[in-house]
Order: sequence, then structure tokens, then C-alpha cells
Amino acid sequence: MLVVGLGSDSTGDRALAVALDLARRLGAHLHVVHVVSLADHPVDPDAADWEQQARQAVAEHRHRVSDQLADTKVGWEYETRHGEPAAELAAVAEDRAALYIIVGTRGEGPLHALSRLLRPSVSHGVIGHQHRPILVVPAADNNAEQ
Repeated sequence: MLVVGLGSDSTGDRALAVALDLARRLGAHLHVVHVVSLADHPVDPDAADWEQQARQAVAEHRHRVSDQLADTKVGWEYETRHGEPAAELAAVAEDRAALYIIVGTRGEGPLHALSRLLRPSVSHGVIGHQHRPILVVPAADNNAEQ
């Protein structure tokens, strides 16, 4: 069992591709976890349909993942959770006795360090609170902004 944590940003797509490749090579089952965050919600919290828009965004995320994994021969499942992402991923990995946890990263450098002030790094959080191996997948153009 491999647990892959996917956010709503593009780092999740790359992490999913790497997790899928690893699952194929190992003959492992893939457990995809999306922890709902403010990024899944519309910008305007006063919108009358704020919760509905958030549910729609989460459903679209699940649908996108389903489309990406539909024609693969890898067994997989998708789970949506609520809470602190690093803690939720650790809990799923523990419950499922995962071999690895796979997460994406926004990268390093001044722009990324600044963004961590607003949104803490899930990859750093998982690394700091986990006893099992963690595969951190860099963004495809990780060196472009350094």
C-alpha cells in the first residue's frame, strides 16, 4: 500500500504520476488522500453558495484523479479527509500500514519560503512527524524559480 497526499495545486499531479509509476513497479495498491483546505473554497466567504462551491471543487478534484487513474492496472482508492494535512496523511498511513507516503513539494528558494509563511509545507510536516519512508516529489520545473 502506498499513500499519496494530493492538494489542490499542480504539485499533486506530479506526485500522483510518480506514485502511480512506483505502484506499478512494486505491484502495490494506491490510496489517494485529499485533505480539504481553504484552497478548495471560493475566495469570497460571504458568497451565498460558499459551501456548495467548496463541495463542487472537492468533487472536481476527485473526478480529475479518477480520470487520471481510470485506465491504469493499479488498484487504487480515493479518500477525502478534513484536518491538518500532515497529521491526516500520517493517520491514513498508519491505519493502512503503508509502505511509503508520497507527497509533492512547492520547492525551495525565496518565493517558496515566503509562501510557506502563508501555507505551511505539508511535505515538511509529514517528514517531521512520521516513522515510515516518505517520498517527496519535486515540482517538474523546480529549478526555474531559484
